[in-house]
Amino acid sequence: MAIRVLIVDDESLARDTIQLLLTDKEMFDIVGECKTGNEAPLAIQADKPDLVFLDIQMPGKNGFDVIETVGPEHMPVVIFATAYDQYALQAFEAHALDYLLKPYDDERFEKALDRAVKRIKERQIGVLG
Repeated sequence: MAIRVLIVDDESLARDTIQLLLTDKEMFDIVGECKTGNEAPLAIQADKPDLVFLDIQMPGKNGFDVIETVGPEHMPVVIFATAYDQYALQAFEAHALDYLLKPYDDERFEKALDRAVKRIKERQIGVLG
């Protein structure tokens, strides 16, 4: 079963980097990209991703606004990917699974992905159980 991924970042290079890092991983299916926080809640509701890579500072809604709009209980697994370290505590308070500080390396990205896969599987087992 593929893990559905949504990438939300206003910087095209950041979106491209995540896409590139997921390219050779068959278990991940990128279902969409958003350039603003305003687009993200609609995409989350429409595309039903399992995992969202979410930037914090974007035009329109910021990453925390996106979570609030969708509702924390309805959010997929979230990995924040941002250039701002000062939001880390707030991100974990918003139940983010991980916090990738740009620029991150392949090894750090892989660790975040591994954690995401485990959490998604736990959620799926919880739904089935």
